[in-house]
Amino acid sequence: MAIAKMSVAELEEFLHREFPQAFSGDDIRIESADGETCLLRQRYSERMLRPGGTVSGPTLMGLADFAMYVVLLSAIGPIGLAVTANLNINFLRKGQPGQDVLAVARLLKLGKRLAVGEVNLLSGTSPDPIAHVTATYSIPNT
Repeated sequence: MAIAKMSVAELEEFLHREFPQAFSGDDIRIESADGETCLLRQRYSERMLRPGGTVSGPTLMGLADFAMYVVLLSAIGPIGLAVTANLNINFLRKGQPGQDVLAVARLLKLGKRLAVGEVNLLSGTSPDPIAHVTATYSIPNT
């Protein structure tokens, strides 16, 4: 198991300061992060829904991308300029209205310049993913 370079409290403080566009409210909470995996929860809001009463694709993509950023920062420390190089999402089933969305992220490979990971997105307490994401992040020279 990897040793986390940032605790949940350190991640939250860093993100509030450096990335308030994504982490200034109380709608997304980091429940755990250990340098290898993380769990984020996005509290349900009607703003998440698209016509037809399902959780929108942009909501899911944004949460998945943010979860990858959090798990990466937990592994490498406060390197704010790490950026998404690729994100692929497969929508598997409808996200239920009224349910929080959980993002379970895991690093698959962490190199010096690139990190590859996956995120499973879950609706409420259902164990069945509503989307599966793979992502690659570019890590700047430090």
